[in-house]
Amino acid sequence: MPRVALVTYDPRPEPSKDADLPVLVAALREAGADARAVAWDDEDVDWSGYDLAVIRSTWDYSWRAAEFVAWAERCGKATRLANPVEVVRWNTDKRYLGELAEAGVPVVPTRYLAPGDPADLPGDHEYVVKPTSGAGARYAARYTPEQHGSAVRQLERMHAEGLTAMVQPYMRSIDAGGERALQFFGGRLLHASRKRAVLAPGTAFDAAKVAHPGLEPWTPTPAERAVAERALTAVPEAPELLYARVDLVDGEDGQPRVMELELVEPNLFLFLHPESVRPVVDAVLRAARH
Repeated sequence: MPRVALVTYDPRPEPSKDADLPVLVAALREAGADARAVAWDDEDVDWSGYDLAVIRSTWDYSWRAAEFVAWAERCGKATRLANPVEVVRWNTDKRYLGELAEAGVPVVPTRYLAPGDPADLPGDHEYVVKPTSGAGARYAARYTPEQHGSAVRQLERMHAEGLTAMVQPYMRSIDAGGERALQFFGGRLLHASRKRAVLAPGTAFDAAKVAHPGLEPWTPTPAERAVAERALTAVPEAPELLYARVDLVDGEDGQPRVMELELVEPNLFLFLHPESVRPVVDAVLRAARH
């Protein structure tokens, strides 16, 4: 009987927001695995007691990125970790977008402003400022050139906390076409979904936001699949990925571009695609027996 840890976080006193987690635990148990949901920072866990640890919903990691990567290093030495620790290390810092661009992958144009850098912000178009380590639109906001002062204050706050900022043009196509998420699991396309724009004009960077507004199933176009697959093959050393989510938006030319490549803890949206539970379980069991 394979022992599988589905790695999550403990959001007490609030209940977990991962609606897929109990479904996956039950489905894996029904398929013959000893599956358990385990918090990544639970110091009492013996990770060597599992055949496989699958990072699922460690949704507090971006606040504790260095601590999380250190945990992944330890866990990866004790058991098989999915995705592998070298992927976790690379993907927790969104400067990977620059590497994808250098590899010829169409990405949203991105500049980086580290602590100490001047506030070099666009003066002729709407733009987005967000951290290189973030999730769920944390510390993300959109600005017009006239809102320069507010954007500078966000940069000052982020830099004071040691965060590097990303500056991207606001992709106007998202207001009409939304953002598409292509989910891969076990090396193949699992399903896709689309959501509406997350960043509303005037919303403060430190305000709570709905991470996946208007989520709905989506049938990806051939162009979207091609860009997603190109991004995955550009991951350094092309490691074996158990899961991946490629988030896409359209550029000014109408062609899909990578907004984010989620290889650490992407929400699978199984509640929207219940038919995908079985192939996910099968892929996890294959990995645990590998």
